[in-house]
Amino acid sequence: MPTVLKQFDQAYNALFSTAVSKIRQSVESFFNWLQQVTTIQIASKVRSSNGLIVHIYGKIAAALCLWINF
Repeated sequence: MPTVLKQFDQAYNALFSTAVSKIRQSVESFFNWLQQVTTIQIASKVRSSNGLIVHIYGKIAAALCLWINF
């Protein structure tokens, strides 16, 4: 019985790893696109946490407006 459980665990880990990789690739592609379109990481003039939130949401809104216009 332990052999069957070990095989089940290995199969589960392989499927889980594949699923996580597929989702992670999509998320990384989105953030890479967002960085290229908006340069969201350049926030040198942000001085407060509220300013940071406005910066982030503003850049995302700008990216979505650009995306919709294509």
